[in-house]
Amino acid sequence: MSELSVNHLLGIKYITEADIQLIFETADHFKEVINRPIKKVPSLRDITIANLFFENSTRTRLSFELAEKRLSADVINFSAASSSVKKGETLIDTVNNILAMKVDMVVMRHPNPGAGVFLSQHVDASIINAGDGAHEHPTQALLDCYSIRERLGDVAGKKVVIVGDILHSRVALSNIFALQKLGAEVKVCGPKTLLPKFIADIGVGVESDLRTALEWCDVANMLRVQNERMDISYFPTTREYTQQFGVTKTLLDSLNKEIVVMHPGPINRGVEITSDVADSKQAIILDQVQNGVAVRMAVIYLLASKIKHNEN
Repeated sequence: MSELSVNHLLGIKYITEADIQLIFETADHFKEVINRPIKKVPSLRDITIANLFFENSTRTRLSFELAEKRLSADVINFSAASSSVKKGETLIDTVNNILAMKVDMVVMRHPNPGAGVFLSQHVDASIINAGDGAHEHPTQALLDCYSIRERLGDVAGKKVVIVGDILHSRVALSNIFALQKLGAEVKVCGPKTLLPKFIADIGVGVESDLRTALEWCDVANMLRVQNERMDISYFPTTREYTQQFGVTKTLLDSLNKEIVVMHPGPINRGVEITSDVADSKQAIILDQVQNGVAVRMAVIYLLASKIKHNEN
């Protein structure tokens, strides 16, 4: 298979396992490119990409921008905080104005779940969802699974526990979908108040005790508590949360095996993981960041190939 089955990347639930494997194989190639002295390829010189961020983002936005520039695309950056959205402009108007400038692809982060799907039905451009509310964050899940594959050889058959604020996390949902498509076993662990009601319905195990979860898993993906999405308190104190669900080096060293520790960032050091865990050789957090650029290059390149194919 040499092309994706979709014209947009709206969520992991819309793509196939073959799509994921194609993205990974393409990312392998780009990973080699970004480790060369000259890190650019002329692949997308005729493609214009608009980055629309209606929510704050540092890492994802920079990662996409770097990926686009490494592919030699023309890039327009749009931040909603300083735009006409503040004056009441609708999403479609905003995007149509940008598309009138002959943009081929839109990378969008939006606070409303389903914003990317909505957009893909109304505008004539390829849409990449860079996070929609607490719904999905497909490129994060792809780079997480790619990083597991790189460290452990394969995702299939691995046991992965996602720890922390599952309820507010788009990373968790996309990761669950991607890991299941690739044949991994998934459990979640966190305070009951931070686990969604539907979690058992999608084939995910629930473990309330952190040590038990870590003894079981090959990989622990640690999520931060998303305070900015909480309008009420979901647990008594941060200190109590850390005592129950925070990973320390002492805890890691006391396990009967060495597990891989991941974190999508930004890290709340001393809350979900301590600094000595974040900086340990078991953590692949910086690998995830590097892989994020390669994986996003792969997604952009493959979707752009479909745009060119459809034009011809």
